[in-house]
Amino acid sequence: MIPAPTGRRALVGAARSRPCTLVVCRGCCCGDAGKHPGYDHDWQLERLRAAAADSAGAFEVRTTDCLGPCDQANVIVVQPSADGRRAGGRATWVGFAMDDDCTDEILTWATAGGPGIAAPPATLELQFISPQRAKRVRSRSRSRR
Repeated sequence: MIPAPTGRRALVGAARSRPCTLVVCRGCCCGDAGKHPGYDHDWQLERLRAAAADSAGAFEVRTTDCLGPCDQANVIVVQPSADGRRAGGRATWVGFAMDDDCTDEILTWATAGGPGIAAPPATLELQFISPQRAKRVRSRSRSRR
């Protein structure tokens, strides 16, 4: 990265135009039919990917093995686009993301631009969770005292 004229860092290469990204946990608990019987995890992922393909590049979908907060599965992280990050948007973790309403709200938000660009649906905010890493850092700092 190179310095921008305003003193802020300028994004170069792919980071300059990165779209909003949905990171879908599909590790040990999320996406597990044994833990969540009766829910079609594959259908949810297909739905997210199909919507991304139809979004004209507004957002993309990635999967990851395990994000950590297994007691709040399924977890989806909504990462801001490059423009959203420049506007102050930060990655937002959504827990218990399994029903169709939640999936619809995530798709609506991502299509509208995601963090930093568009406000999330109010009911989706009820499912926001803290990132697992922050919890580990807090617990480590407490144990050092």
